[in-house]
Amino acid sequence: MKSLISPLLTLLLLVPFQSVNAQKKKKNKTNYTPLSVSLDAFQLRNVGPAFLSGRIADIKFHPKNESIWYVATGSSGVWKTVNAGTTWSPIFDDESSYSTGCITLDPSNPEIVWVGTGENVGGRHVAYGDGIYRSENGGKTWTNMGLRKSEHISEIIVHPDNSNIVWVAVQGPLWTKGGERGLYKTIDGGTSWKKVLGNNQWTGVTDLMIDPRNPNILYAATWDRHRTVAALMGGGPGTAIYRSDNGGDNWKILKTGLPNNPDSNNDGVIDDDDSPRRNMGKIGLAISPQNPDVVYAAIELDRKSGAVYRSENRGESWEKMSNTVSGGTGPHYYQELYASPHQFDRLYLMNVRVLTSEDGGETFVQLQEKDKHSDNHAIVFKKDDPDYIMLGTDAGIYESFDLAETWRYVKNLPLTQFYKVAVNNAKPFYHIFGGTQDNGSAGGPSATDEQEGIANKHWYKTLGADGHQSATDPVYNDIIYGEYQQGVLFRVDLTTGEKVSIQPKARQGEPHERFNWDAPILVSPHNPKRLYFASYRVWKSESRGDDWEPVSGDLTRNEDRLTLPIMGRKQSWDNAWDVGAMSNYNTITSLAESPIQEGLLYAGTDDGFIQVSENGGDSWREIPVTNLGLAPRTFVNDIKADLFDANTVYVSLDNHKEGDFNPYLFKSTDKGQTWSSISSNIPERTLIWRMVQDPVKKNLLFAATEFGIYTSLNGGKSWQILDGAPTISFRDLTIQKRENDLVAASFGRGFFILDDYSALREFTKDNLNQKGKLFTPRAAKWFVPRSKIGNTGADYYFAKNPKYGAVFTYHLADDYKTAEKIRRDKEIELNKRNANINFPGWEALDAEREEEPAHVILTIQDKEGNVINKISKRASDGSHRIAWDFSHFNPYPVSESTRYSRSGALAKPGFYQASLALVKNGEVTPLDGPVSFEVKAIREGVLKGIGYEEYNTYLNEISELYNNISAVEDVLSESIKMQKAMANALKRAKILPGSIEPKIAGLKADLIRIKKSISGSPSKSEVGEKNPSGLDNYLYNATLGLRDTYGPTALHMKSLEIAKKLLADLRTEVISISKNKIPEIEKDLKEAGAPYIMGQGID
Repeated sequence: MKSLISPLLTLLLLVPFQSVNAQKKKKNKTNYTPLSVSLDAFQLRNVGPAFLSGRIADIKFHPKNESIWYVATGSSGVWKTVNAGTTWSPIFDDESSYSTGCITLDPSNPEIVWVGTGENVGGRHVAYGDGIYRSENGGKTWTNMGLRKSEHISEIIVHPDNSNIVWVAVQGPLWTKGGERGLYKTIDGGTSWKKVLGNNQWTGVTDLMIDPRNPNILYAATWDRHRTVAALMGGGPGTAIYRSDNGGDNWKILKTGLPNNPDSNNDGVIDDDDSPRRNMGKIGLAISPQNPDVVYAAIELDRKSGAVYRSENRGESWEKMSNTVSGGTGPHYYQELYASPHQFDRLYLMNVRVLTSEDGGETFVQLQEKDKHSDNHAIVFKKDDPDYIMLGTDAGIYESFDLAETWRYVKNLPLTQFYKVAVNNAKPFYHIFGGTQDNGSAGGPSATDEQEGIANKHWYKTLGADGHQSATDPVYNDIIYGEYQQGVLFRVDLTTGEKVSIQPKARQGEPHERFNWDAPILVSPHNPKRLYFASYRVWKSESRGDDWEPVSGDLTRNEDRLTLPIMGRKQSWDNAWDVGAMSNYNTITSLAESPIQEGLLYAGTDDGFIQVSENGGDSWREIPVTNLGLAPRTFVNDIKADLFDANTVYVSLDNHKEGDFNPYLFKSTDKGQTWSSISSNIPERTLIWRMVQDPVKKNLLFAATEFGIYTSLNGGKSWQILDGAPTISFRDLTIQKRENDLVAASFGRGFFILDDYSALREFTKDNLNQKGKLFTPRAAKWFVPRSKIGNTGADYYFAKNPKYGAVFTYHLADDYKTAEKIRRDKEIELNKRNANINFPGWEALDAEREEEPAHVILTIQDKEGNVINKISKRASDGSHRIAWDFSHFNPYPVSESTRYSRSGALAKPGFYQASLALVKNGEVTPLDGPVSFEVKAIREGVLKGIGYEEYNTYLNEISELYNNISAVEDVLSESIKMQKAMANALKRAKILPGSIEPKIAGLKADLIRIKKSISGSPSKSEVGEKNPSGLDNYLYNATLGLRDTYGPTALHMKSLEIAKKLLADLRTEVISISKNKIPEIEKDLKEAGAPYIMGQGID
């Protein structure tokens, strides 16, 4: 019969595939074959950091327990703490959106939690959601309740007395018209929704309030907005304030006294006496808790101006209090307004720095924010503490217990939004660098030699402001390049801390140099001194940025952005334009140079061009993205020149800012003349940000997408998602070649690392057809982990180090379920069909109870072939990892109850080999190996230790000593038990007292004396008095010579010799007792008619 395994695996490597876990995570992204190559061994590792945290969208306290907080984040899902921020749990990681805008707890039942996905800011970097979610168990599980086309939800209010009535303010899509936008109401707990306010294709609802006295009274602020790559239209005729007096079924627009009132002088006539009607932008609403007839509105007006208005009659008329408005990048990014629950007319307006008023908005001052990050979005108060406030910012959460005089930072929330990532070649652990949203640029280690892992203290800032792309010098690990928005570029010397400004400047008489918000920098693969940087043109430096020359003209469309359509048409100058918070438009977004052909350059733009130069920039060939079958202004996210073929190039594109969320990844094998799509089975609505190619295996690719990292083993014919990360956006990828690590920048959870993915290069059909395949690992880093810091409290943040030791990847072709598992799986299926389940029989049940699960054994041998350790793991099909922690076998004794024990002595650096075997039903089947690998010390000790042979000799002597002393102690222990049992038996002996008692007493005295010679006086030990050194002391001191590989000192060796001598003497005496004295007394007792003694054996 022909084997079917090989054709099947060939199919698996060619057809689209996605892991079961990935299908679970992305419930709306199905329609893929369930067949897959197992990637279970390849788990992403999050390395933080947390010291920068990230953007907070909303915070809610549990109404009955203010130590329970729920936090909605802009790009990291929802987090929960039950101990006031001491520890945190992400509770939204398996849902299909990671961007959240608001969170609400049901007043009638706080275990019911509502989350609106898609944050309500108008930023260029904002992510999109897929509707409203509800949890009925405090966030343990979630259900999407609809409004899937909303993309951005502003606010959710649950009726205070009826959990089935919920109102949702939906701002709707940012980048396109339509979708679901307006105010929605449900009266059946979210089963169905009715739109009760809003019908404009550009108008959504940005804020919503409820009267605390009367839940039928609601206030809503609508907002016209549309963002494109080029501009933001942040207001329009649909922007207004409304009130409903019947629970949202009907609404009244409120105009009197507001800027959108055409009858501004309230004379009942709209005429020339009225002021010109002004554009209104984003509006924040607040209602006075002390007097709910008083309502407030912070209103954005033209050109980032604005005003705060106050009404004392539930919005019937308004009074302008001041010209206050949030600033920074624009009111579209802030503008949330809060009224204090503790003092009437005290207001807080979210802003770069919080603005606060004590007089209902007439005057505002900045809140004290010393030692605190800026960019505030949410505030929380405590009911019974007027001095307490909590603020959610772009850098996480801050608490004040003295009304903003001082602040406590919650520094254990790893929410950082990284745009880009770079790595250097530092030893022993390379460092990772990247730029963040509003938290500057940072660097830190990929691992540490500390037991706990990577702490906040290991990270450092390299630049401030909004960080973007970083790059590293391939020669000098302490030279990096970093930038903040609009191409402000620096060369940073990490040794001195100096930051040299190296941004190229327009020459005299040239126009303003348009840099993208995230301008691309490239270190040439042919010359480490050569840099490329881009604005609307490409710049080149041969001096690490000290001087620049342009090597292209304008490679973009070079347009006036205000002439382009927005909100569906070209707009008047007088409308609500805002380009101040934008990137420049008509800019270059990506650069690449072929590592094969020097001077073969590629540039991609934000307005739909791919540009190619084959002569170092002397001339350029323009490729419109329409040649790829895409919309003419599709954004070029990334270009990568192939690492093996000068003719091949890859490009990732993105059109979500025109409302098209499809993945676009193309490949050309003729330098851009023709293109083919390789996005294959990457799901819809999954933007592709970056792609990297493995430097060893041409067809091994990785893609960073809006919802995870995908890998392809066949050049893009099919893709599979990697596990180990939540639903999160990954904006960039790079490969650390020395370590075979994939390093990823997530936009909401910091950096991730796929440690040593090199086994994927060997995922061929032949290898996967094998019953078991053991892949060669990278060289293992040998070090003694540094002691724990200790006593840090539970809120001290640590990210995980890689698994300590030599880590092996292996693959098993077959599954090894136990009989019990097979039976239970069958019964689950029968239960689903409500079918009969037959009794398996007593013999089958007994067999299940007696069966040992199949397991694999990894055997480690030194260079002489000596077996020094074996590691076991339960066997199951697919790919797995197993680690050897550099330890020898533990010499401690074992018994029938021994399950595991501590590691033995530390093996020395050197060369080793590993083999893999399967154990099933007592039979051992060799699977693969031996594979050779190296254990390398990450640093040399100051003092040289003993040699490998001498160390091993000492280790063997210690092991032999442990075996011998264990045997002596075991016999001694059994002898003590037997002496006590014989004393009991003597009491029932059928003879007169006097003949056997002295023998038993003498035996007892001998045993006590021997035990004291080993472990000392129990009376002294009881009160802490020191005993003279005995066998235990000398043995312990001898073993201290094996806690490191410096090796035993002369002191350790002397202790070993003394222990051996003491043991020899004790061994002779214990054997004599066991072989002579005890049998003699046993014989006497038997002749005296004493009862049988348990453990005595059979004659």
